[in-house]
Amino acid sequence: MDLTQLLAFTMQNNASDLHISAGNPPIIRVNGLMKRVKGEPLTSDDIRTMLYSVMTEEQRAEYEKHLEIDFAIALGEKARFRVNGFTTRMGAAGVFRTIPTEIPTMEELDLPPVMRRFAELEKGIILVTGPTGSGKSTTLASLVNHINLHQSKHILTVEDPVEFFHSSKKSLVNHREVGTDTRTFARALKSALREDPDVILVGEMRDHETISLALTAAETGHLVFGTLHSSSAAKTIDRVIDVFPTGDKGMIRAMMASSLQGVVAQTLLRRADGSGRVGAFEILVGTNAVRNLIRENQIPQMYSMMQTGSRYGMITMEDAIGGLLEGGIIDKSEARRALIKTSDEEEERDEDYAAGAMGGGKMTDGDSGNSDGGYAF
Repeated sequence: MDLTQLLAFTMQNNASDLHISAGNPPIIRVNGLMKRVKGEPLTSDDIRTMLYSVMTEEQRAEYEKHLEIDFAIALGEKARFRVNGFTTRMGAAGVFRTIPTEIPTMEELDLPPVMRRFAELEKGIILVTGPTGSGKSTTLASLVNHINLHQSKHILTVEDPVEFFHSSKKSLVNHREVGTDTRTFARALKSALREDPDVILVGEMRDHETISLALTAAETGHLVFGTLHSSSAAKTIDRVIDVFPTGDKGMIRAMMASSLQGVVAQTLLRRADGSGRVGAFEILVGTNAVRNLIRENQIPQMYSMMQTGSRYGMITMEDAIGGLLEGGIIDKSEARRALIKTSDEEEERDEDYAAGAMGGGKMTDGDSGNSDGGYAF
């Protein structure tokens, strides 16, 4: 079976991913659902041959040494794929994630209006979070594309690997790929501060050094976009702070409080008409009140701040899902499934509120909202 034909088939079916795994036929993911491709199961040698056909000599050596590798490939001018080759008990395996060459606009993605405001800021840090496959890269690409089309800026991206390629339009866009154009995220960010950027995109904020440098860049007059894997806006703040040793947490809270402009936590839900998926967005805006909560380590109160902060563009995930349901964009079963995923987080929030109250934290109205956002099924 030819890899090029499989990738073309993946694109023709608007699939987000192609999975090849020893002992199984190829499998594609369409609208979040895994679907087997008709054909014989692949052997480990079949898959290794497919992977090696799109690897360089250096990548083959890395895969053989470490048993896994991340890289990106292009299929003509039609699409790019982010590739992860890895090894299982059955042998070689790989996942090819589709990356469209045409970057969607904010309007096409139906992003909340506050996102445009984020893209037009001069400085600060914007964090986009969510599980793997939730559309973080696509959201960030549309933000960068908006800046590229409408502003004269120097945009610098540091990614592993580079996913969406932006041709310089009104802005100058420089892409750096970790492992190919720079050794580490941290080294690239240290260098970035001497490369006269206006906007810096950090593909993934993985460690305390990378996070610290990103916050420093935001504090020194740059607009920084970054991604993390977390389930909610409040958890994102906790995740950033918890990366640091106890003695540094106070300093990081102060840096976050001074530079945070917004947090976007997102997930993808299946549309009711079966035409694809739609994003649901939880948004925290860095108002003075939010910054004070960060500074005073009152993170559990963020949720009630989002419930009452709609005039700033804030919204909770529960309300975002409820809005999609009311508009008929998703159906009740999809809304219920998504809300169940957030109910455990709400229980954790309730425990945090109780702990905050015992510690003298001030509670505000709305701290005990219903997990279903007021929607009955």
